[in-house]
Amino acid sequence: MSGQPTTLQDVIDGGLCVGCGICTSLAPAQLTMTLSDRGDLRPQFAEPLSPEQNALLVDVCPGATAIGPDPATLEAGTTLDPIWGPLRGMQRGWAADPQVRFTAAAGGVLTALGQFLLDSGRVTAVLHVRTSPTQPMLTDAHISRPGDSTLVAAQSRYGPAAPLVHVQQLLDAGERFAVIGKPCDVTAIRNLARHDVRVETQIPYLLTIFCGGVPNVTTAESIAKAHGIEPDEVTLFRFRGEGWPGPTRVEAGDQRFDITYRQAWFDRDAPWRYDAQWRCKICPDAIGEVADVSVPDGWILDADGKTTHNEAPGVNIVVERTATGSELVAAAIAAGYLETAECSYEDFELMHHDHHNRRLGEPARLAALKEAGTGEPRVEHYRLEEMGELAPADLLATQFEGTLDRIARGQAVL
Repeated sequence: MSGQPTTLQDVIDGGLCVGCGICTSLAPAQLTMTLSDRGDLRPQFAEPLSPEQNALLVDVCPGATAIGPDPATLEAGTTLDPIWGPLRGMQRGWAADPQVRFTAAAGGVLTALGQFLLDSGRVTAVLHVRTSPTQPMLTDAHISRPGDSTLVAAQSRYGPAAPLVHVQQLLDAGERFAVIGKPCDVTAIRNLARHDVRVETQIPYLLTIFCGGVPNVTTAESIAKAHGIEPDEVTLFRFRGEGWPGPTRVEAGDQRFDITYRQAWFDRDAPWRYDAQWRCKICPDAIGEVADVSVPDGWILDADGKTTHNEAPGVNIVVERTATGSELVAAAIAAGYLETAECSYEDFELMHHDHHNRRLGEPARLAALKEAGTGEPRVEHYRLEEMGELAPADLLATQFEGTLDRIARGQAVL
């Protein structure tokens, strides 16, 4: 398909699906989430959608509709950074509980915030993801409730996941719940709020990461096979955690193999490839601008200002984006769930220079979609004109030509 989608099938055919599961939550009789032949999670049709359902799902789908923060509605005390979006506060942070800090992918801030929300009674559930108990290389949507430990859902999952499949169920049950997910998952909830008045009161907290894109399940399978383990033999697959950034670990029975973070994701000679799905490659918001709190890694910098990825006690950056987020962070610190330290804006930009360039290149990527006549998302309030003015000409040219090249090589597909 070309242009902006008008049906859910257009979203899929245009390579815009992110696999979040919000569509199956809203139309469970017609849709289920299944792994595609490529190894991505995609909605499978049991029966056709009505025109009204298609209109709703396309407007809620974060792959099709990405509406950023409206400058006219920002709360007092919020700065709208041209690149990083809404900012109210920024600090280094980590879970006060040493076990959470060690087990989590970085400092455990999201895990600790989820636990605080449950323990304090602010929510009756936290919707997030965890390793599948039956298929260790896959990731399941998970609901944590008071009395549960959110530690079961700690650690990054670099693969397909559909955390939002339970959203409608929780809303219908009258639950008050938080969502911890990727930036696109948060976008889906904000999109849903335009259609369902319950969202504002029943989903009061939206927490996210900085996202590098979602690869398909073959990434994990290739890592296992490189160590002589067939996918159906795997008994444990951990992408990160048990240290920061922690090893990528694969186990089969009494066999165990670890590779470092740099080996896993930066070794160009490795027999596996971190190949994100197409929609991730054109993403206008991998940093969670519409979340209440965004929580990336707080990478250690060397003398030259480069990230080291050396093992160390885990640290996040806690980016407060809304008044709700600021209040939550302050309350979690006061209750002893989080510890924090100062972080300068300059250090933050050095830690996440890759996201800095991705943000600046978005106008060129979207222009390439129009040039090629392929599927494109509806993108609003992401300051595209300002990005185009701030971005170096060579960066825009590289992003434009690179996107056209990927389209020509057939990457803009399911």
